[in-house]
Amino acid sequence: MILADKITDLRKKNGWSQEELANQLGVSRQAVSKWESASSIPDLDKIVKMSIIFGVSTDYLLKDSLEERRDTEEILECNTAELGMDDEKGIRMISMETANVYLDLLRNISSRIALGVSLCILSPIMLIGLTGVSDKKEGMILSAEAAVGIGMTILLLMVAVAVAVFIIYGRKIEIYDFLEKEPIELAYGVKGLVEKEKLGYEAVHSRKLVLGIVLCILSAVPIMVLAVSDKNEMLTILGVNLCLILVSIGVYLLVSTGIVYGGFQKLLEEGDYTRSQKIENKRNDVIGKIYWCSATAIYLGWSFITMEWEKTWIVWPIAGVFYGAVVGISSVIRKH
Repeated sequence: MILADKITDLRKKNGWSQEELANQLGVSRQAVSKWESASSIPDLDKIVKMSIIFGVSTDYLLKDSLEERRDTEEILECNTAELGMDDEKGIRMISMETANVYLDLLRNISSRIALGVSLCILSPIMLIGLTGVSDKKEGMILSAEAAVGIGMTILLLMVAVAVAVFIIYGRKIEIYDFLEKEPIELAYGVKGLVEKEKLGYEAVHSRKLVLGIVLCILSAVPIMVLAVSDKNEMLTILGVNLCLILVSIGVYLLVSTGIVYGGFQKLLEEGDYTRSQKIENKRNDVIGKIYWCSATAIYLGWSFITMEWEKTWIVWPIAGVFYGAVVGISSVIRKH
């Protein structure tokens, strides 16, 4: 149980209302209500008072893994020790307020950043579609030059919007970059709260993850079906555009849920954000920057030279697969 649950449980065991507990602690009923809903945490002196009133140690109230203890001398010893406790040197302390603000921010910006990624994937759709209704032959709606000009303009506008989104919301979240790179310590009660919220989000995360992966896998179906069923070039172009739409929806789901779930992992130092992994990530930062800049240069160079945007997008999934291999090889080399 987290601190909020323990206060509620102990209050009910003693048969007190929120107002009765508030009177004993010298606070308002609203303050007790906020403590029990985990929207705020009591000051240390109020926690000490509660430990005495309830007959438990502050260890029990503050540390999620400890069992209830009712020995008065033990309680007083724990209180004295905790009041003089210092933060571990070199480790950032994350308060309840910081954790709440960070998680709320991620929930607000995750869909916007995911939309920016989807816009990048969708950006060549008009270019591909317009080239399909233009041809060297007479009687087509657009000339090849006009189609490329209009398509490229729309592509660049969509990419520009996506880049603006990344910059605006990236700046909002950059103050929390240390969560990915530095060891942290959660203040009393914060770990339990984050774990509880993460558990509540698990079902949503799993649904979005599964649906996103399925859509990305199925995105190849329109190309295969339409290309095989008819040799008509327009149907092939339609298949490519449907593929990009499915990929963009799938990636939107994966990115939006990944940002939120990643926030829980960063605060709890789990998954890719354990302390040992943070050290490894710092070492891989330079490799990552060089690798993805190179991948972007290859993608843009190949695309503009050949103008086959319906094919060149394959650079990104291939780059993603090989990046894992590059990082793995780099780690092995460093260890030896």
